[in-house]
Amino acid sequence: MIDRAKLNDVLALYKRDFVSFMWNGKEYTWWKNEQYKWKAVKWFQEHWDVNAENFAEMLKAALSKTSNLLVSVNNFPRGMIEGFAKSSPEEVRSMFIDLYDEGKDVYERINAFKQQSAVMLKKYGGDAKQHYQYENAICTYLWLRYPDKYYIYKYSILQKVSEILASDYHFKQGAYAENIRNFLKMYDEISAALKEDIELVDLFKANLTDSCYPDPELKTLTIDFCFYIANFYEERKAPPFENEWFPDPAVYTPNISVEQWNALLCDPAVFDENSLKVIKAFYEVGGAATCSELAEKYGNNPMHYSGIVSKLANRVQKATNCPMIPEELSENAKWWTILFLGKRAEKEQQGVYIWRLRDELKTAIKESLYNPEPAYSVYTKADFLSEVYMTEERYDALSGVLQNKLNIILQGAPGVGKTFAARRLAWSIMGEKNDSRIEFVQFHQNYSYEDFMMGYKPAGDSFELKYGIFYRFCQKAQNQPDKPFFFIIDEINRGNMSKIFGELLMLIEKDYRGTKATLAYNGMPFSVPKNLYIIGMMNTADRSLAMIDYALRRRFSFFDIEPGFDSHGFLAYQNSLNNDTLNALIAKVKDLNNEIALDKSLGKGFCIGHSYFCGRTNCTEEWLRAVVDYDILPMLREYWFDETNKLQRWENILQGVFQS
Repeated sequence: MIDRAKLNDVLALYKRDFVSFMWNGKEYTWWKNEQYKWKAVKWFQEHWDVNAENFAEMLKAALSKTSNLLVSVNNFPRGMIEGFAKSSPEEVRSMFIDLYDEGKDVYERINAFKQQSAVMLKKYGGDAKQHYQYENAICTYLWLRYPDKYYIYKYSILQKVSEILASDYHFKQGAYAENIRNFLKMYDEISAALKEDIELVDLFKANLTDSCYPDPELKTLTIDFCFYIANFYEERKAPPFENEWFPDPAVYTPNISVEQWNALLCDPAVFDENSLKVIKAFYEVGGAATCSELAEKYGNNPMHYSGIVSKLANRVQKATNCPMIPEELSENAKWWTILFLGKRAEKEQQGVYIWRLRDELKTAIKESLYNPEPAYSVYTKADFLSEVYMTEERYDALSGVLQNKLNIILQGAPGVGKTFAARRLAWSIMGEKNDSRIEFVQFHQNYSYEDFMMGYKPAGDSFELKYGIFYRFCQKAQNQPDKPFFFIIDEINRGNMSKIFGELLMLIEKDYRGTKATLAYNGMPFSVPKNLYIIGMMNTADRSLAMIDYALRRRFSFFDIEPGFDSHGFLAYQNSLNNDTLNALIAKVKDLNNEIALDKSLGKGFCIGHSYFCGRTNCTEEWLRAVVDYDILPMLREYWFDETNKLQRWENILQGVFQS
């Protein structure tokens, strides 16, 4: 067994250093330097063919990306096995077939390969005194072929890993069989621990490229982690942060005033868009947090925040020429201490640090980025009724249903003012015309979960996890839990609802608001806040659209938006125009709607909406003719394409208004 507490300590440093770190005065780009291992596996998988006609050439090609894994100072296993294959391809083919026979004991296969290599050295070695086909090289062949099961064996690394992780696995010089079996057990235990670390898994996936083996079982990551332990850990131990905030102001301060921070915050060359997002994230959670806490709340992985802060601090130092903390005090936190104070998190979060914004910076953020919220125009129920042309009873029902259910779909024919009503419904519940708490999207056939919630999108030569509009809006709403937020979806039934919503199908339900579920893409917990209302709009007159998924239908209430010709608001508007032709035309449209509502093939969801006649301060016959000829009649031709007599009758009725 290994000591999990010690493993967690090492793991915290490994994650911190995974992309890059300063070592011996130079930047060591860890992933860039070490990803060749994953590339070597993928290359081998793509080129290995044990039945290849030219086995020697195939073997040479398959091993060509292994670099120092099969060659180092005074050690040349790759060259020797390729030479043997060239001299006797069938013998070497047979050796690999036996080595890759998973029906036999692993050590017996390794030992047989080693003994056969000794025989080949005598036959084909020439002046060579070694064949170099020992446990290290042979386990490398096994790992290349079965990367989801095996690891690279190296005795010196095993000893160091076992010592640092305080394991009870023992390794003795020359005890090859016992060493191999203990090595596999110890690495399997480490691999299982790495798979449990969601932060590490996200970090690893975020850096993978198409040229790398995806390593689903994290066996190659285990090899890399153990290499880090043996070669870097002792020199990369964290600075001695204890329970007090570090560093003591008497020892170090960057001497940047509030005024200087204000100027820096307004300088896009220092605080770029990503930096402002991260620094605001720290501020919005109270000024102090771990990177893991930010990742859980706002998305991305913890290293995303760490990397952005380090680069930001570097720019701040160059812009201000502020002093740096002495290297001997904090080599690993020298950049962070410009903007933050730090201290260790709780014991169960080994190797994790809480970072607190410096007081001067926090004050500047409040002054520069969080000015008092602007005053918004008051918006009341009376304002809604004067604009939307709905009866007061219908408004009370609509508002009550939304606030009770949290999710509602406004359904009706074109022209009844669904979109117009949705935004004003939100304003009326907020009590002000505040669009900063409203988000508006429109679904279409290609709209996906990746657009709505999150998904991997191209970023240079790799892919990066991007967060969608709904994910970001939920985080925004969570930061102000005492205020209502409204997410409005136009044409909600045009999208593939199950595909777009995914696990949100449960989370948007009223009874599950605030309940956290683990997301498939980033493995992080997520919930839809209770103060977020979803308003969808659906066109009931478009017969080409599929009906809404029944599982999703249960999460929404459905509210019919009907023509508002008889509402007090519309009647007041109609009277203000004082036009006899308009009055006569609206009377005919109301008769038309009665016939549409009684038509068994149509129904009231196909009625003509009042919005075709809205938005005017003066009323002309030219405008009214255009409404009839280019809005209403084309719709009727669609409705009654197979009932020409009925269509002709209504054309005569509507156009007859102007003749009379």
